[in-house]
Formats: sequence, C-alpha cells, structure tokens
Amino acid sequence: MICFVMILFVSLIFSGIIIRTKSIVSGRKGPGIFQPMKDIFRLWKKGAVYSKTSSIIFQIAPSIYFASVLSAILVIPFGSHKGIISFDGDFLFFAYVLALGKFFMIISSLDTGSSFSGMGASREALYSMLAEPAFFILIGCFALMTGHTSFSDFFASLHFGSYISYAIGALAAYLLVMFAMIENSRMPVDDPKTHLELTMIHEVMILDNSGFDLGLIFYTGNLKFAMYGALIANFFFGGLSVYVDIIIFIAVQLFFAVIIGLIESFMARFRMNHNPQFIFTLSSVALLIFIGILLIKNNLI
Repeated sequence: MICFVMILFVSLIFSGIIIRTKSIVSGRKGPGIFQPMKDIFRLWKKGAVYSKTSSIIFQIAPSIYFASVLSAILVIPFGSHKGIISFDGDFLFFAYVLALGKFFMIISSLDTGSSFSGMGASREALYSMLAEPAFFILIGCFALMTGHTSFSDFFASLHFGSYISYAIGALAAYLLVMFAMIENSRMPVDDPKTHLELTMIHEVMILDNSGFDLGLIFYTGNLKFAMYGALIANFFFGGLSVYVDIIIFIAVQLFFAVIIGLIESFMARFRMNHNPQFIFTLSSVALLIFIGILLIKNNLI
C-alpha cells in the first residue's frame, strides 16, 4: 500500500521535473514542476469528442490503459513491504496487464481509421515486441539469482556483495530506465515534441483523443515513469526503517527524472530504422546479466 501511495504522489511531479531539468540545461526559465499536472487537470475538466466513425473501443481504451497501469503497480513492493497483490509469478501479471492496456490503445488508434494512427500503432507494437525478450531475460535472471518468482521475494533476497553483482545491479537499472523510455515513447526511440506525423509514434496514436481521455493518457504516462522508478528504488532498500526507505524512494525518483531530462537534453532521436537495432541491444545487455549471475553461482561451465 505504501508503494502505491508513493507512486501516486511522485507521478504528480515526475514530468514537471523532467521539463524543469530540460529548461535549466537549455538556459530557459521554463514552467514550474506542477505545470504538466495543471494541464492534465484542465483536460480532465473537459468532455471528450468522439468521431461518428469510431466505435466503443475508442471510447473505453484510455480507461483500460489507465486501469492496466494501476493494476501493474499493485504488485510492486516497497522494501520489506509486499505489494498490495503478491504471488509467485506476479511478474507475468505485471508484464501482461501492461500489454493489455497497450493492446487496447493500439486497436483504438486503428479504430479511428486514420492512416497516420495506424502507422504509429504498428511502430509501437513492434518496439514493445522487441523489448519483451529483454524484460523476461532480466526477470529470469532475478529468479535464477534469488530462487524466487515474485517481485517481493526478488528484492527481499537480492544482495550485492561483489564487483560482479554491483555490475549486474547497474546493468539491470539501465535496462529498467530504457524500458521506461520505450514504454513512454521518449528519447532516444521517440520524441514527444515532434509534430511531423510521418516520424511520430505514440503521439500520432493519440491524435484523435481529446479532453478527459487525453488527460487520462498523459497521466498514465506519468504513472508509468514513477512505476519503473519504484522498481529501481527497490534495489536500494536494505532492511532500513520505512522512513529511511521513503527518503531513498523520493531521492531515486528525483534522480531518475533528472537523468531523463539530461538524456533528452543531450541526445537526438535515433533514425527510425535504427530503433529496432537499439532495442535488440537491450536483450544483449540482459544476456550479459545472465552470464554474470552464472559466474556468481559458479554455474558457467
């Protein structure tokens, strides 16, 4: 329950910190850290407009997308405190409930009949498919290292006591950051600020959404960032008091948001045909983690 509340709290300022970081780096004053949430609240006060050619799928997809991310957050632990839902194999629930939400967003964009939306849906489906092997190899590595198959037991049993294990932790954190960037269609695979339909991915999928639905989609993106930040924060909890864990959690989330701001300030988006190659490299990094765990357990040969 603590993790669920903390993620909701951090999600209110996560995008604001990213934008504030980018403003400072580029020498601009920029908006305040609460401006993205003010924009979302403004959208929530408006009604949504639906085309007569779209079906019920287009109307319910944003709510299912939002509910899927909330459901995924339920299994994330907070230090020694288990998630609201915890069971063996809950990582499968985490992965596929997120996939369910994305599936509805994809078919809702196809439901509009727009050729541009269909193009964005195709790209987003491809990138999610390419990132999936890396995620499951990473989770498989955690299961091999700890002998458990749930998020709570993973993080409760992880111990970093050697140089190899520190390297494994750093690579795992890097993968989680990249998963967050791909899931939220951010740099370097996508640029949320681009306005050319031929090069857009996620933004072109939601061109036909408006009002409350659009605000729900934007806020779900904030929740996703805070959700992956919570997974990274769990690496740093080590049996300390809950108050110390809360401070660590907020510090990791702030650092995570600043890192994203710096990445988006100093990196350009990859060429579209380079994105699949980049996402494939994540599977290679996950395999490196797998080899490192075999070395630790003396099972390489």
